[in-house]
Amino acid sequence: MNTYKFFARVFLVSVCFLVIVACDDTEKNEDVTNTVNKSGAVESAVKVEHIDSLHDILITTHAVWANNILVKNIEYRDTLPTLGSHITTAENQEGESKQVVVKKDYEIFITVK
Repeated sequence: MNTYKFFARVFLVSVCFLVIVACDDTEKNEDVTNTVNKSGAVESAVKVEHIDSLHDILITTHAVWANNILVKNIEYRDTLPTLGSHITTAENQEGESKQVVVKKDYEIFITVK
């Protein structure tokens, strides 16, 4: 009977371990990098800046690298309609909260093929 309990416990612990390992939510993306391979790459950046109460500007820049030399910088600017404003709560360094009006920001989604 002791042998049965031992194997039952080992089996239970093994199943729990497999469930924990299988439920690992961390994404392992091998394509994420902190540096640019300057031997041959296109480095792109996208940002949106607020111009005035009616317009925002979308700025897209590309740096083309070949053989560790910056070959070309390309920049595109497009005017966009502003998304308006919304009220949110802001907190200062002393911990005081205050209702403030801030401009809404565009969300940026990039698809690479």
